[in-house]
Amino acid sequence: MFLKRLARAAAPIANPHAYRGQSASTSPLPLAAIASISAGLSCFYYFNYPNLAQLDQISEEPAQNLALNPDKWIEFKLQDKAKVSHNTQLYRFSFDPSAKLGLDVASCLVTRYPLAPDDEGKTKYVTRPYTPISDPDSKGHFDLLIKVYPDGKMSQHFASLKPGDVLEVKGPIEKLRYTPNMKKHIGMIAGGSGITPMLQIIEAILKNPDDNTKISLIYANVSPDDILLKKKLDVLEDSHPNLKIFYTVDNPSSDWKGGKGYISKDMALKGLPGPGDDTLVLVCGPPGMVKHISGEKANFRTQGELTGILKELGYTEDMVYKF
Repeated sequence: MFLKRLARAAAPIANPHAYRGQSASTSPLPLAAIASISAGLSCFYYFNYPNLAQLDQISEEPAQNLALNPDKWIEFKLQDKAKVSHNTQLYRFSFDPSAKLGLDVASCLVTRYPLAPDDEGKTKYVTRPYTPISDPDSKGHFDLLIKVYPDGKMSQHFASLKPGDVLEVKGPIEKLRYTPNMKKHIGMIAGGSGITPMLQIIEAILKNPDDNTKISLIYANVSPDDILLKKKLDVLEDSHPNLKIFYTVDNPSSDWKGGKGYISKDMALKGLPGPGDDTLVLVCGPPGMVKHISGEKANFRTQGELTGILKELGYTEDMVYKF
């Protein structure tokens, strides 16, 4: 029942509203693929190489009592799952409640399942990274929000899982080490499932009474019905004055009051903190959006050159981080 209530909180709603009292310019650029990537897009490039996706197990046990191990595939049992939207499910996996998950902010984990052996008898795996949406300090479980696609090998595997089934997981893979008050103001641009690493950081900031960081989030989706976690995000915004959220969609409903179209320079200018030494802007979403906003990452380890609208607005490479 708790998971079903959480699923309702994560579900899109039909009549969402935009950033309080603020309008945004419509951009001529389409938002065609904003939700086409499964949750956990933040670590895609890290596992874009087959040899990294098929690392052998090693026998060493974790030095601490941690549920995750970055060097070993661990089986986690599916406790429950709940429908969030027409193509999205919430999955809760369990582990020993006396152990810590071992997930830092901001980091992701990697999942895999085996394919049939090839002609040489070797087993290959489908692997995908995901960012849990549950609190890293949660006892005995973690939650994954998964969009299920007809041609998505891993997401179809998730769809086939039943409570009691197990999933192989490795991690964590740390991306950005967040520390309280590391910047006065953090801006975030997320597209589709790129919201998951942003939520991880948002919750880490808001649950710490000593963290005074301001957060400004621009969240883009195809339609109002595709906005994941909106109820949860709205509750967080309403109860924390240091969090401001602006929503934009490509296909608005008749009563939509938020932004319309792809994220524009005007939206970024109004919805993000200005360039400065105490500013950091985080970007996560489909490759086309990331390229337009900040330029593509060079590879799984390096950020690449800063281009796009953030460059045009005067941000420098040390002010921007691409997941």
